[in-house]
Amino acid sequence: MTDPHTKPAFAGPVRPRDSTPDSPTQVGDLARDMRDYVARLGSPWIEGELTEWNVRAVGTFATLRDLSGDAAIRLVVWSSIRARIPQDLKTGDRVIVCAKPEYRVQRGELSFVVSSIRHVGLGDLLERLEVLRRQLRSEGLLDPSRKKALPFLPQRIGLITGKGTDAEKDVLRNAQLRWPQVEFRVEHAAVQGDQALPQLLAALQRLDADPSVDVIIFARGGGDFQDLLTFSDEKLVRAVAAARTPVVSAIGHENDRPLLDEVADLRASTPTDAAKRVVPDVLEQLAQVREARARIIGRVSTRIQHDLTSLEHLRSRPVLRDPHRMLQERQLHIEQLRSRASATTSLRIEREHTAMARLHATLRALSPQHTLERGYAIVQRAGDGIVRSPAEAPAGTDLVVLLAEGTIGARSDGALPE
Repeated sequence: MTDPHTKPAFAGPVRPRDSTPDSPTQVGDLARDMRDYVARLGSPWIEGELTEWNVRAVGTFATLRDLSGDAAIRLVVWSSIRARIPQDLKTGDRVIVCAKPEYRVQRGELSFVVSSIRHVGLGDLLERLEVLRRQLRSEGLLDPSRKKALPFLPQRIGLITGKGTDAEKDVLRNAQLRWPQVEFRVEHAAVQGDQALPQLLAALQRLDADPSVDVIIFARGGGDFQDLLTFSDEKLVRAVAAARTPVVSAIGHENDRPLLDEVADLRASTPTDAAKRVVPDVLEQLAQVREARARIIGRVSTRIQHDLTSLEHLRSRPVLRDPHRMLQERQLHIEQLRSRASATTSLRIEREHTAMARLHATLRALSPQHTLERGYAIVQRAGDGIVRSPAEAPAGTDLVVLLAEGTIGARSDGALPE
Protein backbone atom coordinates (compact mmCIF):
# COMPACT_ATOMS: atom_id res chain seq x y z
CA MET A 1 0.00 0.00 0.00
CA THR A 2 1.46 3.37 -1.03
CA ASP A 3 0.61 6.71 0.49
CA PRO A 4 -1.14 8.71 -2.31
CA HIS A 5 0.55 11.89 -1.10
CA THR A 6 4.03 10.36 -1.37
CA LYS A 7 5.82 10.61 -4.72
CA PRO A 8 8.14 7.82 -5.88
CA ALA A 9 11.66 8.30 -4.64
CA PHE A 10 13.27 7.25 -7.95
CA ALA A 11 12.76 8.13 -11.59
CA GLY A 12 13.29 4.71 -13.14
CA PRO A 13 15.62 1.76 -13.38
CA VAL A 14 19.34 2.32 -13.68
CA ARG A 15 21.39 0.95 -16.48
CA PRO A 16 23.66 -1.95 -15.40
CA ARG A 17 27.38 -1.72 -15.82
CA ASP A 18 28.80 -2.87 -19.12
CA SER A 19 30.62 -6.16 -18.65
CA THR A 20 32.06 -8.89 -20.88
CA PRO A 21 33.78 -12.20 -20.24
CA ASP A 22 37.05 -10.40 -20.87
CA SER A 23 36.13 -7.48 -18.63
CA PRO A 24 33.70 -8.74 -15.92
CA THR A 25 32.14 -6.53 -13.30
CA GLN A 26 33.62 -6.85 -9.81
CA VAL A 27 31.39 -8.06 -6.99
CA GLY A 28 31.95 -4.93 -5.00
CA ASP A 29 31.06 -2.69 -7.92
CA LEU A 30 27.85 -4.60 -8.61
CA ALA A 31 26.96 -4.67 -4.91
CA ARG A 32 27.44 -0.93 -4.59
CA ASP A 33 25.31 -0.36 -7.70
CA MET A 34 22.56 -2.48 -6.10
CA ARG A 35 22.89 -0.57 -2.84
CA ASP A 36 22.58 2.75 -4.62
CA TYR A 37 19.67 1.48 -6.69
CA VAL A 38 17.80 0.12 -3.65
CA ALA A 39 18.43 3.33 -1.75
CA ARG A 40 16.54 5.24 -4.44
CA LEU A 41 13.37 3.24 -3.60
CA GLY A 42 12.80 5.48 -0.58
CA SER A 43 10.54 4.34 2.32
CA PRO A 44 7.27 3.02 0.87
CA TRP A 45 4.28 1.86 2.93
CA ILE A 46 3.79 -1.89 2.48
CA GLU A 47 0.79 -4.04 3.39
CA GLY A 48 1.11 -7.71 4.32
CA GLU A 49 0.80 -10.37 7.01
CA LEU A 50 3.41 -11.05 9.69
CA THR A 51 4.43 -14.71 9.44
CA GLU A 52 7.40 -14.41 11.76
CA TRP A 53 8.07 -12.09 14.71
CA ASN A 54 11.26 -12.80 16.67
CA VAL A 55 12.23 -10.31 19.38
CA ARG A 56 15.93 -10.07 20.16
CA ALA A 57 18.00 -7.73 22.32
CA VAL A 58 19.28 -5.61 19.41
CA GLY A 59 16.02 -5.59 17.51
CA THR A 60 13.08 -7.54 16.14
CA PHE A 61 13.40 -9.65 13.01
CA ALA A 62 10.22 -10.41 11.10
CA THR A 63 8.85 -11.69 7.81
CA LEU A 64 6.08 -9.85 5.95
CA ARG A 65 4.23 -12.02 3.44
CA ASP A 66 1.97 -10.89 0.61
CA LEU A 67 -1.74 -11.36 1.36
CA SER A 68 -2.54 -13.10 -1.92
CA GLY A 69 0.75 -14.63 -3.10
CA ASP A 70 3.99 -16.25 -2.01
CA ALA A 71 6.11 -13.10 -2.04
CA ALA A 72 7.77 -12.16 1.25
CA ILE A 73 10.32 -9.64 2.53
CA ARG A 74 12.51 -9.55 5.62
CA LEU A 75 11.88 -6.77 8.13
CA VAL A 76 14.24 -5.36 10.76
CA VAL A 77 12.87 -3.31 13.66
CA TRP A 78 15.77 -1.84 15.60
CA SER A 79 15.36 -1.51 19.36
CA SER A 80 15.58 2.29 19.08
CA ILE A 81 12.10 2.50 17.54
CA ARG A 82 10.51 -0.47 19.26
CA ALA A 83 8.84 1.77 21.82
CA ARG A 84 7.09 3.71 19.00
CA ILE A 85 5.32 0.70 17.49
CA PRO A 86 2.39 -1.36 18.87
CA GLN A 87 3.52 -3.70 21.64
CA ASP A 88 0.98 -6.43 20.88
CA LEU A 89 2.28 -7.34 17.44
CA LYS A 90 2.51 -11.06 16.83
CA THR A 91 2.59 -13.69 14.13
CA GLY A 92 -0.52 -13.61 11.93
CA ASP A 93 -1.26 -9.90 12.32
CA ARG A 94 -2.16 -7.96 9.19
CA VAL A 95 -0.20 -4.71 9.16
CA ILE A 96 1.05 -1.83 7.06
CA VAL A 97 4.73 -1.04 7.39
CA CYS A 98 6.82 1.97 6.49
CA ALA A 99 10.21 0.50 5.69
CA LYS A 100 13.33 1.58 3.87
CA PRO A 101 15.08 -1.15 1.84
CA GLU A 102 18.76 -1.56 2.55
CA TYR A 103 21.24 -3.72 0.69
CA ARG A 104 24.25 -4.79 2.73
CA VAL A 105 27.28 -4.87 0.50
CA GLN A 106 29.43 -6.94 2.88
CA ARG A 107 26.88 -9.76 3.28
CA GLY A 108 24.88 -9.45 0.06
CA GLU A 109 21.59 -9.28 1.98
CA LEU A 110 18.50 -7.20 1.35
CA SER A 111 16.33 -6.17 4.27
CA PHE A 112 13.74 -3.52 5.03
CA VAL A 113 14.40 -1.31 8.04
CA VAL A 114 11.08 -0.43 9.66
CA SER A 115 10.32 3.06 10.84
CA SER A 116 6.59 2.59 11.55
CA ILE A 117 4.04 -0.24 11.80
CA ARG A 118 0.27 -0.02 12.01
CA HIS A 119 -2.35 -2.71 12.58
CA VAL A 120 -4.75 -3.40 9.71
CA GLY A 121 -6.63 -6.30 11.32
CA LEU A 122 -6.32 -9.96 12.23
CA GLY A 123 -4.77 -11.98 9.42
CA ASP A 124 -7.00 -14.38 7.55
CA LEU A 125 -4.87 -17.37 8.52
CA LEU A 126 -4.86 -16.48 12.18
CA GLU A 127 -8.60 -15.85 12.11
CA ARG A 128 -9.27 -19.27 10.58
CA LEU A 129 -7.01 -20.90 13.13
CA GLU A 130 -8.79 -19.11 15.95
CA VAL A 131 -12.17 -20.34 14.68
CA LEU A 132 -10.81 -23.90 14.52
CA ARG A 133 -9.31 -23.57 17.99
CA ARG A 134 -12.66 -22.51 19.44
CA GLN A 135 -14.37 -25.42 17.71
CA LEU A 136 -11.84 -27.93 19.03
CA ARG A 137 -12.18 -26.48 22.51
CA SER A 138 -15.97 -26.76 22.38
CA GLU A 139 -15.59 -30.45 21.45
CA GLY A 140 -13.31 -31.04 24.43
CA LEU A 141 -10.26 -31.93 22.33
CA LEU A 142 -8.16 -29.30 24.13
CA ASP A 143 -9.27 -30.43 27.59
CA PRO A 144 -6.23 -31.42 29.71
CA SER A 145 -8.24 -34.25 31.30
CA ARG A 146 -8.33 -36.21 28.03
CA LYS A 147 -4.57 -36.18 27.56
CA LYS A 148 -2.88 -39.56 27.95
CA ALA A 149 0.04 -40.05 30.31
CA LEU A 150 3.42 -40.91 28.79
CA PRO A 151 5.10 -44.17 29.85
CA PHE A 152 7.99 -43.79 32.29
CA LEU A 153 10.40 -45.74 30.09
CA PRO A 154 9.14 -46.38 26.55
CA GLN A 155 10.54 -49.50 24.93
CA ARG A 156 10.15 -48.06 21.42
CA ILE A 157 9.53 -44.48 20.34
CA GLY A 158 7.88 -43.53 17.08
CA LEU A 159 9.39 -40.43 15.45
CA ILE A 160 7.74 -38.50 12.62
CA THR A 161 10.11 -35.93 11.12
CA GLY A 162 11.80 -34.76 7.97
CA LYS A 163 14.54 -36.98 6.57
CA GLY A 164 18.03 -35.92 7.61
CA THR A 165 16.80 -32.85 9.47
CA ASP A 166 18.38 -31.30 12.52
CA ALA A 167 15.19 -32.11 14.43
CA GLU A 168 15.66 -35.83 13.76
CA LYS A 169 19.31 -35.70 14.81
CA ASP A 170 18.49 -33.74 17.97
CA VAL A 171 15.83 -36.21 19.11
CA LEU A 172 17.90 -39.33 18.39
CA ARG A 173 21.13 -37.98 19.85
CA ASN A 174 19.65 -36.58 23.06
CA ALA A 175 17.46 -39.63 23.66
CA GLN A 176 20.38 -42.04 23.24
CA LEU A 177 22.57 -39.89 25.47
CA ARG A 178 19.96 -40.13 28.20
CA TRP A 179 19.13 -43.84 27.73
CA PRO A 180 21.46 -45.73 25.34
CA GLN A 181 19.14 -48.75 25.03
CA VAL A 182 16.19 -46.74 23.74
CA GLU A 183 14.74 -47.88 20.40
CA PHE A 184 13.22 -45.74 17.66
CA ARG A 185 10.96 -46.35 14.69
CA VAL A 186 11.47 -43.34 12.44
CA GLU A 187 8.88 -42.41 9.80
CA HIS A 188 10.14 -39.72 7.43
CA ALA A 189 7.63 -37.28 6.01
CA ALA A 190 7.57 -33.86 4.42
CA VAL A 191 7.10 -31.20 7.11
CA GLN A 192 5.88 -28.41 4.83
CA GLY A 193 4.40 -28.07 1.39
CA ASP A 194 1.57 -29.82 -0.42
CA GLN A 195 2.81 -33.35 0.37
CA ALA A 196 3.28 -32.72 4.08
CA LEU A 197 -0.28 -33.39 5.26
CA PRO A 198 -0.88 -36.78 3.55
CA GLN A 199 2.60 -38.02 4.48
CA LEU A 200 2.22 -36.95 8.12
CA LEU A 201 -1.21 -38.62 8.36
CA ALA A 202 0.11 -41.84 6.84
CA ALA A 203 3.12 -41.90 9.17
CA LEU A 204 0.88 -41.33 12.20
CA GLN A 205 -1.44 -44.15 11.11
CA ARG A 206 1.46 -46.61 10.70
CA LEU A 207 3.01 -45.81 14.06
CA ASP A 208 -0.30 -45.80 15.91
CA ALA A 209 -1.07 -49.27 14.51
CA ASP A 210 2.27 -50.66 15.73
CA PRO A 211 1.72 -52.19 19.22
CA SER A 212 5.46 -51.99 20.00
CA VAL A 213 5.43 -48.18 19.78
CA ASP A 214 4.75 -46.67 23.21
CA VAL A 215 4.84 -42.97 22.30
CA ILE A 216 4.93 -40.90 19.08
CA ILE A 217 6.90 -37.67 18.58
CA PHE A 218 6.23 -35.08 15.88
CA ALA A 219 9.51 -33.17 15.45
CA ARG A 220 10.28 -30.21 13.23
CA GLY A 221 12.66 -27.26 13.46
CA GLY A 222 11.56 -23.65 13.55
CA GLY A 223 10.22 -21.72 10.62
CA ASP A 224 7.84 -19.03 9.46
CA PHE A 225 4.28 -19.04 10.68
CA GLN A 226 3.07 -20.17 7.26
CA ASP A 227 5.65 -22.96 7.10
CA LEU A 228 4.08 -24.49 10.20
CA LEU A 229 0.48 -24.28 9.01
CA THR A 230 0.42 -27.99 8.17
CA PHE A 231 0.66 -28.75 11.89
CA SER A 232 -2.50 -26.72 12.47
CA ASP A 233 -4.50 -28.54 9.79
CA GLU A 234 -7.82 -29.85 11.09
CA LYS A 235 -7.31 -33.36 9.62
CA LEU A 236 -3.96 -33.82 11.32
CA VAL A 237 -5.15 -32.33 14.59
CA ARG A 238 -8.18 -34.63 14.75
CA ALA A 239 -6.09 -37.66 13.80
CA VAL A 240 -3.71 -36.92 16.68
CA ALA A 241 -6.65 -36.51 19.08
CA ALA A 242 -8.04 -39.91 18.00
CA ALA A 243 -4.70 -41.76 18.26
CA ARG A 244 -4.52 -44.49 20.92
CA THR A 245 -0.78 -43.92 21.40
CA PRO A 246 0.37 -40.86 23.40
CA VAL A 247 1.59 -38.11 21.07
CA VAL A 248 4.27 -35.49 21.79
CA SER A 249 4.40 -32.31 19.72
CA ALA A 250 7.88 -30.80 19.23
CA ILE A 251 7.23 -28.31 16.45
CA GLY A 252 9.46 -25.29 15.95
CA HIS A 253 10.79 -23.24 18.83
CA GLU A 254 9.39 -21.97 22.12
CA ASN A 255 7.36 -19.18 20.47
CA ASP A 256 5.84 -21.42 17.78
CA ARG A 257 2.41 -22.71 18.83
CA PRO A 258 0.58 -24.68 16.09
CA LEU A 259 -2.73 -26.32 17.03
CA LEU A 260 -0.97 -29.67 17.21
CA ASP A 261 0.72 -28.43 20.41
CA GLU A 262 -2.65 -27.95 22.09
CA VAL A 263 -4.18 -31.27 21.03
CA ALA A 264 -1.10 -33.45 21.65
CA ASP A 265 -0.77 -35.24 24.98
CA LEU A 266 2.45 -33.34 25.68
CA ARG A 267 3.94 -30.21 24.16
CA ALA A 268 7.74 -29.93 24.00
CA SER A 269 9.27 -26.55 23.27
CA THR A 270 11.92 -28.01 20.92
CA PRO A 271 12.89 -31.44 19.53
CA THR A 272 15.68 -31.56 22.10
CA ASP A 273 13.17 -30.89 24.85
CA ALA A 274 10.97 -33.71 23.48
CA ALA A 275 13.82 -36.21 23.88
CA LYS A 276 14.35 -35.05 27.46
CA ARG A 277 10.65 -35.22 28.30
CA VAL A 278 10.06 -38.69 26.80
CA VAL A 279 13.24 -40.55 27.78
CA PRO A 280 14.47 -40.57 31.40
CA ASP A 281 18.13 -39.83 32.05
CA VAL A 282 19.88 -43.07 33.03
CA LEU A 283 22.48 -41.19 35.07
CA GLU A 284 19.76 -39.24 36.84
CA GLN A 285 17.80 -42.42 37.53
CA LEU A 286 20.92 -44.14 38.87
CA ALA A 287 21.57 -41.13 41.08
CA GLN A 288 17.99 -41.31 42.36
CA VAL A 289 18.39 -45.04 43.02
CA ARG A 290 21.62 -44.42 44.91
CA GLU A 291 19.96 -41.62 46.85
CA ALA A 292 16.99 -43.85 47.65
CA ARG A 293 19.31 -46.65 48.76
CA ALA A 294 21.24 -44.22 50.94
CA ARG A 295 17.98 -43.01 52.52
CA ILE A 296 16.80 -46.57 53.11
CA ILE A 297 20.15 -47.60 54.61
CA GLY A 298 20.17 -44.49 56.75
CA ARG A 299 16.65 -45.11 58.03
CA VAL A 300 17.31 -48.80 58.67
CA SER A 301 20.56 -47.96 60.47
CA THR A 302 18.78 -45.34 62.53
CA ARG A 303 16.01 -47.80 63.40
CA ILE A 304 18.52 -50.50 64.35
CA GLN A 305 20.49 -48.04 66.48
CA HIS A 306 17.28 -46.87 68.13
CA ASP A 307 16.26 -50.48 68.87
CA LEU A 308 19.74 -51.29 70.22
CA THR A 309 19.54 -48.26 72.50
CA SER A 310 16.07 -49.33 73.66
CA LEU A 311 17.35 -52.86 74.34
CA GLU A 312 20.28 -51.46 76.28
CA HIS A 313 17.92 -49.35 78.35
CA LEU A 314 15.80 -52.42 79.03
CA ARG A 315 18.84 -54.49 79.92
CA SER A 316 20.03 -51.79 82.31
CA ARG A 317 16.84 -52.06 84.37
CA PRO A 318 17.30 -53.92 87.68
CA VAL A 319 14.74 -56.55 86.83
CA LEU A 320 16.66 -57.56 83.71
CA ARG A 321 20.14 -56.93 85.08
CA ASP A 322 19.45 -59.42 87.98
CA PRO A 323 16.31 -61.39 87.08
CA HIS A 324 16.75 -63.79 90.08
CA ARG A 325 16.37 -60.87 92.42
CA MET A 326 12.76 -60.39 91.43
CA LEU A 327 12.11 -64.11 91.87
CA GLN A 328 13.81 -64.05 95.27
CA GLU A 329 11.75 -61.05 96.34
CA ARG A 330 8.59 -62.78 95.15
CA GLN A 331 9.64 -66.01 96.89
CA LEU A 332 10.32 -64.17 100.17
CA HIS A 333 6.98 -62.43 99.89
CA ILE A 334 5.26 -65.77 99.29
CA GLU A 335 7.06 -67.33 102.27
CA GLN A 336 5.95 -64.45 104.45
CA LEU A 337 2.40 -64.87 103.24
CA ARG A 338 2.56 -68.62 103.87
CA SER A 339 3.97 -68.05 107.36
CA ARG A 340 1.30 -65.51 108.21
CA ALA A 341 -1.37 -67.75 106.74
CA SER A 342 -0.09 -70.77 108.75
CA ALA A 343 0.08 -68.79 111.99
CA THR A 344 -3.32 -67.26 111.39
CA THR A 345 -4.80 -70.69 110.61
CA SER A 346 -3.25 -72.32 113.67
CA LEU A 347 -4.48 -69.53 115.92
CA ARG A 348 -7.94 -69.78 114.38
CA ILE A 349 -8.01 -73.55 114.86
CA GLU A 350 -6.88 -73.21 118.46
CA ARG A 351 -9.54 -70.62 119.14
CA GLU A 352 -12.18 -72.84 117.57
CA HIS A 353 -10.98 -75.80 119.61
CA THR A 354 -11.31 -73.71 122.78
CA ALA A 355 -14.76 -72.57 121.74
CA MET A 356 -15.78 -76.12 120.95
CA ALA A 357 -14.51 -77.28 124.33
CA ARG A 358 -16.56 -74.62 126.05
CA LEU A 359 -19.62 -75.58 124.02
CA HIS A 360 -18.98 -79.21 124.71
CA ALA A 361 -18.75 -78.54 128.41
CA THR A 362 -21.93 -76.50 128.27
CA LEU A 363 -23.72 -79.19 126.31
CA ARG A 364 -22.45 -81.86 128.62
CA ALA A 365 -23.62 -79.93 131.63
CA LEU A 366 -27.06 -79.61 130.09
CA SER A 367 -27.16 -83.12 128.64
CA PRO A 368 -29.64 -85.70 130.13
CA GLN A 369 -26.88 -88.26 129.78
CA HIS A 370 -24.76 -86.30 132.19
CA THR A 371 -27.66 -86.38 134.67
CA LEU A 372 -27.97 -90.13 134.26
CA GLU A 373 -24.26 -90.52 134.89
CA ARG A 374 -24.75 -88.89 138.25
CA GLY A 375 -27.07 -91.75 139.25
CA TYR A 376 -30.38 -90.63 138.02
CA ALA A 377 -32.71 -92.69 135.77
CA ILE A 378 -35.58 -91.96 133.45
CA VAL A 379 -38.73 -94.04 133.79
CA GLN A 380 -41.03 -94.49 130.78
CA ARG A 381 -44.13 -96.52 130.21
CA ALA A 382 -43.51 -99.17 127.68
CA GLY A 383 -44.33 -97.64 124.33
CA ASP A 384 -45.43 -94.40 125.92
CA GLY A 385 -44.05 -91.17 127.40
CA ILE A 386 -41.98 -90.40 130.50
CA VAL A 387 -43.54 -91.11 133.92
CA ARG A 388 -43.58 -87.94 135.95
CA SER A 389 -45.92 -88.95 138.80
CA PRO A 390 -47.08 -92.19 140.47
CA ALA A 391 -50.49 -91.68 139.04
CA GLU A 392 -49.07 -92.20 135.58
CA ALA A 393 -47.77 -95.70 136.51
CA PRO A 394 -50.42 -97.59 138.51
CA ALA A 395 -49.65 -101.05 139.79
CA GLY A 396 -48.96 -103.61 137.13
CA THR A 397 -47.74 -101.02 134.56
CA ASP A 398 -44.77 -102.23 132.57
CA LEU A 399 -41.99 -99.71 132.73
CA VAL A 400 -38.73 -99.03 130.90
CA VAL A 401 -35.93 -97.57 133.04
CA LEU A 402 -33.24 -95.64 131.11
CA LEU A 403 -29.93 -95.73 132.93
CA ALA A 404 -26.54 -94.09 132.17
CA GLU A 405 -25.19 -97.30 130.59
CA GLY A 406 -28.29 -99.10 129.33
CA THR A 407 -31.97 -99.82 129.78
CA ILE A 408 -33.81 -102.28 132.06
CA GLY A 409 -37.42 -103.41 132.25
CA ALA A 410 -39.60 -103.11 135.42
CA ARG A 411 -43.19 -103.31 136.59
CA SER A 412 -44.87 -100.79 138.82
CA ASP A 413 -46.25 -101.82 142.22
CA GLY A 414 -48.16 -98.61 142.42
CA ALA A 415 -47.58 -95.58 144.53
CA LEU A 416 -45.66 -95.96 147.79
CA PRO A 417 -46.36 -93.98 150.83
CA GLU A 418 -44.23 -90.87 151.33
